[in-house]
Amino acid sequence: VALFSLRQSNPLPDYKTDKHINMAVFCSLHRLYGCYLTAQSCESLSSALQSSNSVLRELDLSNNDLQDSGVKLLSDGLKSPNCQLQILRFSTCNLTAQSCESLSSALQSSNSVLKELDLSNNDLQDSGVKLLSDGLKRNCQLQILSLREKHDTVFINTRENHISE
Repeated sequence: VALFSLRQSNPLPDYKTDKHINMAVFCSLHRLYGCYLTAQSCESLSSALQSSNSVLRELDLSNNDLQDSGVKLLSDGLKSPNCQLQILRFSTCNLTAQSCESLSSALQSSNSVLKELDLSNNDLQDSGVKLLSDGLKRNCQLQILSLREKHDTVFINTRENHISE
């Protein structure tokens, strides 16, 4: 299976969420945009990222209430040698600077192959962006970091140290 996409207008019951999340192991692209996922859902996703069978390359979790605790769980998955995730979207997920600390650690992991990260429309503050920039300094494969806020868009091409607005 190359693509798994799920959009819900109603919350998914926990058993369905886990079932759909466990399918992530067999997909290269998983879209869970606006599916009422919470931090609890991230535990299953983190396990999927760490699975030796995982082929997941792109994951869109935008517009879910994942919060910092969910990102911490997912960051553990990003550090796994089995994780092959290259594109991760967290737009509008109620994240703060605390999430940036977890993500910075994951970006510095020698196992991380993440190339694109979207953190648009979250409350990261300057302190969170500083934490992220620290994560870009060592072992980082990230090429594009999107920090779009309202009408401003910042894309950082880390390979060329180029910032555009």
